[in-house]
Amino acid sequence: MSATTATARRRRGVRNGPAGPLFVAPFMALFVLLFLAPLGYAAYLSLYRTRLIGGTAFAGLRNYATAVSDPLLLRGVLRMAAFFVVQVPVMLVLALLFALALDSGLLRLARVVRLGIFAPYAVPSVVATLMWGYLYGPDYGPFAQLSRDVGVPVPQFLGRDWVLGSLANVVTWEFVGYNMIILYAALRSVPPDLYEAAAVDGAGAWRIAWSVKLPALRPALLLTLVFSVIGSFQLFNEPQLLQPLAPTVIDSAYTPNLYAYTLAFTGQNVNYAAAVSFLLGLVIVIVSYAVLLTANRRRAA
Repeated sequence: MSATTATARRRRGVRNGPAGPLFVAPFMALFVLLFLAPLGYAAYLSLYRTRLIGGTAFAGLRNYATAVSDPLLLRGVLRMAAFFVVQVPVMLVLALLFALALDSGLLRLARVVRLGIFAPYAVPSVVATLMWGYLYGPDYGPFAQLSRDVGVPVPQFLGRDWVLGSLANVVTWEFVGYNMIILYAALRSVPPDLYEAAAVDGAGAWRIAWSVKLPALRPALLLTLVFSVIGSFQLFNEPQLLQPLAPTVIDSAYTPNLYAYTLAFTGQNVNYAAAVSFLLGLVIVIVSYAVLLTANRRRAA
């Protein structure tokens, strides 16, 4: 037996050994236990309906049919679509500008600046929302006190016309640093030879940023965009915590997630809440797929 054949057999033995499945087994067990099993149970619940007389009965797709025509759910989805269209471009543009500024090497104390931009993401969303709720407060907030001292009307940050923008401001403050880190990491992976070649051809800093850096950032931008789709339609903490400050504006169905939570834990309508949650997941999948399809078509063109 040659040394090459023995080495090949040893490699085959390592490849076919039990080490790989054993390493994967803990993750798969937790994945099934904490994700697939609850998802399957929620799907089971969504097919039933609890009646006042007769207990729980099989309802088939009636919960889904009711949810599709539910005006509260539809308004919440449309509201989050508007939130996505307004908030996400602002957030990603700011993250992109910060990433380009840090990558340029012209900023002093770049590490301190990078940490300062990323720090809001490290703040729990509950704490961040409570902080901004205090700032928005019409009674004791600093903006309200300053307005009274100056003699101008108190800004109604949590009024009907401003509340969506106020929520967008909180989410942008929280997640600009997170997206900036993703884009900055993508910039750091660009080969320096591309920059040198562009400089030799006479390209300036703005031209390099437009023609070299932005094309290299397309996959990272697409990733942050998909994450933003998911986060926008799943918005929950911020409106739920600001609801006591604006009860007449932020109702129990202000966002689809808040609506599902209210149905399940306040109205005790778990079956219908499960159907609403699955429809929300379907909306997220459709919008995410549309974003990916549009990006791939533009890249192919």
